[in-house]
Amino acid sequence: MNIQDIHNLFLQCKSVSIDTRKIEANSMFFAIKGENFDANTFTQQALDLGALFVVIDNAAYFIDERTILVENSLETLQELAKFHRTYLGLPVIALTGSNGKTTTKELINVVLSKKFKTKATIGNLNNHIGVPLTILSFTKETELGIVEMGANHKKEIAFLCEIAQPDYGYITNFGKAHLEGFGGVEGVIQGKSEMYEYLVKNKKTAFINLEDPIQVDKSKAIQSFTFGLNKEQADIKIRSVETNPFVAIRYDGFAVQSNLIGLYNANNINAAVAIGTYFKVADNDIKSAIEAYTPDNNRSQLLKKGSNQIILDAYNANPSSMAVAIANFIQLDNQNKIMILGDMFELGNESEQEHKIIVDAVVGQDQSVCYLIGKAFYLHNISNEKVRFFETFDAFADFLKSIKLEDHTILIKGSRGMALERTLDYI
Repeated sequence: MNIQDIHNLFLQCKSVSIDTRKIEANSMFFAIKGENFDANTFTQQALDLGALFVVIDNAAYFIDERTILVENSLETLQELAKFHRTYLGLPVIALTGSNGKTTTKELINVVLSKKFKTKATIGNLNNHIGVPLTILSFTKETELGIVEMGANHKKEIAFLCEIAQPDYGYITNFGKAHLEGFGGVEGVIQGKSEMYEYLVKNKKTAFINLEDPIQVDKSKAIQSFTFGLNKEQADIKIRSVETNPFVAIRYDGFAVQSNLIGLYNANNINAAVAIGTYFKVADNDIKSAIEAYTPDNNRSQLLKKGSNQIILDAYNANPSSMAVAIANFIQLDNQNKIMILGDMFELGNESEQEHKIIVDAVVGQDQSVCYLIGKAFYLHNISNEKVRFFETFDAFADFLKSIKLEDHTILIKGSRGMALERTLDYI
């Protein structure tokens, strides 16, 4: 069966699924092999749960005309998404970057949905499986598609662009994320810039932050729409940015008072304003969309726990995002400040050095007490009255049980694997 025939069957379905635990009636289920399982074994279960068709790549599980046998289920999912993208022909905005992708994507979505019927990546389903699933969620009613793209090695963004075929692209930044897979910062820049290469090749448009010299340098050959702080050549001129702790930004014609914390969120907002303006969303609608947006899922959330004010940013961390989070927290006017920082993962050979840089940064300041958690930070354990090290989260939890925190402002940040949101149970 060719991809067009599979697409015709897909159009009869309500949705696509790769997980029988989340399957919907009248869906198309793709049996994808994982490291520890073979979803072909769930073929009958998927049909019993209401799947209209099941795409399999193991003939032993063929049942009847409802099972579609292909050579590789994952590759078929990707090819189907690419075919569906061409079939719909709607405008697609793609974004990638080291930090801020998901928040920026959410902001773009709330702004553009003021004028268009939009569909965007759910959560951070931004890899070689998530991007096809996002594309396949678009319908004839979708007027604008927004696709987040993640990558941890070179050629991945290029591959995802071939599937999503973006008309517009934005790179949030080039930071120290996934250094192990990219082979260093230069590898990160090359990998993320694959989006620019696609846009140039296909004569598409990039949104460019003129305050980022790497973006400016790498996008010289691309038609672009720009924004920047007091950059008179910018299409969107930003006149001022303030934060304490929420980001407030003034543009020509209107101002935004957001519910986002930290200067590192300013460019996420600026990108959404620029893209909204490009698509002719009214200023008042842009303003109301951003001001109504409240972060969740452990991303720069401001919480109250008893008398303590907590900035929970425990969804992810890398050296770049950690450094700006620390710098932003230090400059806050609040008294009785505590930083709770967890190990940063996927840094490869750079791990020891990058954790040492963070240790030096927190040791070199006197505005905040700091608790560093995890084996990578513990390698740099030193005696310091304002900095304390814990090799495991359990050791830190035992310490928290022995003290009582009141009237503090607390930053919690670490890689997803550290699950530092558990700290809330002990405050």
